[in-house]
Amino acid sequence: MPIVKVIEVIASSEKGIDDAVRLAVEEASKTVRNIDSVYVQDIKAHVRDGKVTTFGCVCKISFRLD
Repeated sequence: MPIVKVIEVIASSEKGIDDAVRLAVEEASKTVRNIDSVYVQDIKAHVRDGKVTTFGCVCKISFRLD
């Protein structure tokens, strides 16, 4: 029976939420193997002068341990 571990990652992007999630997985995959899924726990946007400048997300990334 495989054991699954979950880590929390915070990522941001100027392009959008989709890009922020992809960046979170991309960065995590540099040091973590066997990533199975990502759960977006929270979404936020930073605003400056009445305009959204950056999108951010808190992601829980699940991966199987060897």
